[in-house]
Formats: sequence, structure tokens, C-alpha cells
Amino acid sequence: MSKSLHAVAALAAALAAAGCGTQQSQHLDLASAAAGSDAIKSIEFSGTGRWYQFGQAPNPGLPWPPFEVQNYSADIDYQTASAKVEISRKQIIEPGRQRPAPTLQKVDQYISGATAWNVTPPAANAPNPAPTIAAQPAAVEERAAEIWASPQGFFKAALQNHAQQQAVNGGTEVAFTSGGKYRYVGFINGQHQLEKVQTWIDNPVLGDTLVETRYSHYKDFGGIQFPGHITRSQGGHPVLDIDVAEVKVNPAVTIAIPQEAAKAPAVKVAVNKLADGVYYLTGGTHHSVAIDQKDHIVLVEAPQNEARSLALIAKLQEVIPNKPIKYLINTHAHFDHSGGLRTFVDAGATIVTPQPNQAYYQTVWAAPHTLNPDRLARSNKPAQFESVNGKHVLSDGKRTIEIHALAGNSHNDAFAAVYLPKEKILIEADAYTPTAANAPLPPSPNPYSVNLFDNIRNLNLDVERIAALHGPRIATLANLRAAIGLQTSSR
Repeated sequence: MSKSLHAVAALAAALAAAGCGTQQSQHLDLASAAAGSDAIKSIEFSGTGRWYQFGQAPNPGLPWPPFEVQNYSADIDYQTASAKVEISRKQIIEPGRQRPAPTLQKVDQYISGATAWNVTPPAANAPNPAPTIAAQPAAVEERAAEIWASPQGFFKAALQNHAQQQAVNGGTEVAFTSGGKYRYVGFINGQHQLEKVQTWIDNPVLGDTLVETRYSHYKDFGGIQFPGHITRSQGGHPVLDIDVAEVKVNPAVTIAIPQEAAKAPAVKVAVNKLADGVYYLTGGTHHSVAIDQKDHIVLVEAPQNEARSLALIAKLQEVIPNKPIKYLINTHAHFDHSGGLRTFVDAGATIVTPQPNQAYYQTVWAAPHTLNPDRLARSNKPAQFESVNGKHVLSDGKRTIEIHALAGNSHNDAFAAVYLPKEKILIEADAYTPTAANAPLPPSPNPYSVNLFDNIRNLNLDVERIAALHGPRIATLANLRAAIGLQTSSR
């Protein structure tokens, strides 16, 4: 018998002798003892399996794309509410899709209290051997939930927050609220094992988002009972599926917050004029383009979140004063490109997006946003849409804006690019991301970029410049041709 099971037997006998409560009210104490929660201040578990990229479904109706996990290692310090998760992963190409050749990705994800950050090792040929440290303020809720949804973390939080217990389906449901607003509901089976934890965190697209973690195949790991299989879903689709190979109790976990992550960078919007009335809005990892029409503004892309959208609105009031943002063109439904859309719905803009995205947005935007109410949650304004199916044109009588569906691009099935015929500028996201001017060309063509070039040719677009919504610079068609291995000048 493991040490934790000895503890359960001893506690059960002591509770019975003392006449402490009902069997139901004892269940949380017994399960906590079985997990060794009192003695465990920190834990490390590792294994292999699959990880799924949340918010990046290649179609609004599909699950998050899968990655093979060659190593997953989580270190949690319950005393400081800190954690480090190391993941080595490689994308799995779904049948029928053309994706860039998978490479091994290594990333370390950290949280300490209310600060989250990532550390990415340098590439093998990087001129600077230092790792990249990036603040991740939007990840705090999710990573904190992973700490307190772990078996030992759940029992510690449940006892500290005076959880309510009730009999359910031969086991016990344990529910409590942490931090004044985060609800946790767990299920303990008849063997004193935690089988399931549900909690809810905020997401700019989905609102109050269910995160459900399931535990099974409990084993004895060095004297404690710990699940051998862990699965997690978020937003209705899997995000993790791990077979646990090793568990360490009370390892030394030292997590210091680096200076680069101690303070999240302010949201900044830089303005670069591309042509009369056309402005490239940069200042972060994601860009937008504003087009000044006769009596209104057309904005291409509302990425990331409400903070970014509010910064865009404020900057446009400076650059193009006294004009409303009438249209917001959204290229696709990936969350990093659609997280700021709701702010523009509240501001009265019509959302112009590929046809399949409209029904998706209407469905997910109807979900509650109580954990972090945004402006649309408070105003409850109805969304107005114009759907793109093939080619869609916006015009003020002087300037024409063309929105074209990108046919056959495996990055996303409901994908669009924007073309300004007069200026010969193409605006696109994710199909082609220009690198620095002196960076080497990719070893093999990115199929998304090949497809973009094919669409430009098939649509007979006379493109001179490409305003990519990622990347460090404006590119040319010649840059795109070089990136996909076409060195000749013919189209």
C-alpha cells in the first residue's frame, strides 16, 4: 500500500472515531489525503502525447489543430502559485491539408502569481544565442487555472475556499469559488480519485470559456496516487492529451520573474502612410490597415483583444478625425486576428468577413462575458455583417476596396485578402509573412505563400506592394516570388 493510501486509511479511521460529519462531507478530506496534498508543496510530472493549438482551427467548425508532444514537463509550486511547463512539439498535418514542413518547437511557459511569460530557445543558426523572453499577460488566467485544476492544487484550493460537496453519480461533486470570481467544480469518484475539474476563464472571442481537465489511470508514483492519463479541453475541443511517465514530489521549483516580463508592454500603435488615405498601423506583433474614404473609415483587421482595438480607435481619431469606422474587414477567424472584433461591433462598425465566419461569430458572441465584461457585453449591440463569398467590393465612389476569398489556402478555409486597385496594394495576414530584408530565404516554400501567389495570378491582381499583417516590413511581389522560389520576373 502506498503512503498516501495509508494516510487515507488512518484519516478515515480517525474521522469515524471522532464522529466527524457524514461520509459525504468526509470525501474531500479523504481524497486530499489520497493525493498526499498536505505534504506536497510542489510537484513535477512529465510525459508525452498531444497538444492542440487553441484558437487556431483551420475552419470555424473544426477542432484546434494537433501537435505531437515529444516531451511535456510541468513543475508547480503551490506555495507561490508558480509553474513552469516545458513543451517540445511538432505539428501533425491533417489529411488533405498542405502545411509548412513540421519542425520541432520548444517553448517554456511560466506563471508566477499574476505574471505570465514565455521563454523560447534561440534557433540553431540564430546570430544571438540568448533565449527570447516575452510577457504573456493574456495567459495568466489559463495558467493559474492549470495550477489549481491539478489534483493536489484542486484539493488545496477546495479546502482553503470551503468548498461545497454533494453526492453525484456514485461520487462527490466539489465546488468552490476562488479569487472572488473563478468557479471550480470537481468530481471525486468512489476510490477517492479526482476524475474531472471544470473551471471558466475569459477569452476575447468566446467569453466565459469552459476549461475541463479529466484524470484517469491512477498509479502509484513514488508513494502518491497520481493520474497516468490527463486530458484537457478548452472551448469545446481538446487542447492536451498526455500519458504521464514520471512524477516527482516536492522538487525544488525556483521561478524568478524576469525583468522583460515584470511589466507587460504598453499597447502602442505606430502609423506609416502607404499612400494618400492609406495607413499601415503597426507597433506590435499584429498590424492593421486603415483606409480613409469620403465620409468614413474602413479598417482591415482587429487583432488580439479589446485593448488593441481601443488603441486603434484612439489613434484613428488622431489620424483621420471626425469620421466613423464604418467597416471592419476581418481576414479570418483565428483568435489572434479576431479577438478585437467585438469592440468594433460596439463602436457601430459592420463586420466584413468570409461567409462561414458570420454564423460562427454570431454563435460564440452570444455566450456570456461575465468574467471580464467588454464593451459589447455592456452595450449588447447587435452585430452587423457583410459576408464575403468570392469577391466583395466596398466603394465611396472614388476609391474601390476589393475583398477576395483566398481559394484553397490550407491555413484557413474561410480566408480573405484585401486589394486596393488604385494603389496596387495587397493586404493579407498569415499567408505570407515577410522576413527582415537581410534574412535568408526559407529552405522550402511555404504552401500558404505559394497559394497566395497563385490566387494573385488567378485573380489577375496587379500587386506592387504587400502590406502583411505580420512581419517587420512592407514587401513587394518580387519578395513574395523569391520567398516561394520563383526568381524570374514573369507573373
